[in-house]
Amino acid sequence: MSFEKYRCDGSREFEISKCSTDETSLCDDRKEAEKKMAENNARIDELQEKLYAEKKEGVIFLFQAMDAAGKDGTIRAVLSCLSPHGVHEAAFKAPSSDELAHDFLWRVAAKVPAKGEIAIFNRSQYEDVLIGRVKELYRSQANARRIDLDKVIEHRYEDIRHFEEYLYRNNVRTVKIFLHVSKDEQARRFLSRIEEPEKNWKFSGGDYEERAYWDAYQDAFEKAINATATKHCPWYVVPADHKWYMRYVVSEIILATLKDMDPRFPEVTADRLETFAHYREELLKELPEEGGKKKTKKEKGK
Repeated sequence: MSFEKYRCDGSREFEISKCSTDETSLCDDRKEAEKKMAENNARIDELQEKLYAEKKEGVIFLFQAMDAAGKDGTIRAVLSCLSPHGVHEAAFKAPSSDELAHDFLWRVAAKVPAKGEIAIFNRSQYEDVLIGRVKELYRSQANARRIDLDKVIEHRYEDIRHFEEYLYRNNVRTVKIFLHVSKDEQARRFLSRIEEPEKNWKFSGGDYEERAYWDAYQDAFEKAINATATKHCPWYVVPADHKWYMRYVVSEIILATLKDMDPRFPEVTADRLETFAHYREELLKELPEEGGKKKTKKEKGK
């Protein structure tokens, strides 16, 4: 698969400084990429219908990124094709007091999809090893005296790995996508939010203040990906400076995941087919005759 170059599965060390944010090697023509994405979306929709019907496996598509990388727009562009049946999005913002009163995975576990469902995580459990690491938020939270605060992040990496492996063993895949934007491109997008009135609502002073921690966040992403990338629960580091290219690549990743899951409509047994024949006859009796013959909706060509 062409996008495999963006895959991190623990087989090699991930170095964020060596990953391009602006390359377009898989498709350097925007119109062609948008055409391919539309074709992918149609196929994704078909496979999601089968996934929902079969109800054998669930999947989480998890998105993490720096501010203004394009998470919301990518989710809309690539996944809006899906039926609302069996699909839900969970946006993990700063934890509430109730959430902080529980273990850090508690709020995430509540959003795990059932078999046949797709969950879209807009941010995730990784917030606790990203901003949690950069700002050392765990030090100001309530902890038992036995907890070694210097090992909290290391232990959370381990907990996340075990949690995702547990889900995989229980019919739920986790596909993790990091939208990798450059600091310069983030600045351009912030300026756009400031200068264009219809985008003003997207910008806050806090967005700019977080830029002071840019290097710390890059380091946190690198460490989190290296600590949690596995064969069954890989990361994909997608160049995000060109939104059209980023969305196309994400559509390829999602389509390939669903193809690998290979969902199928449930098989209808011979006994059920006989039952269907009986119901068909009974329903036909209820329909009015047209020209001396009762026609089904299919026969009318509707």
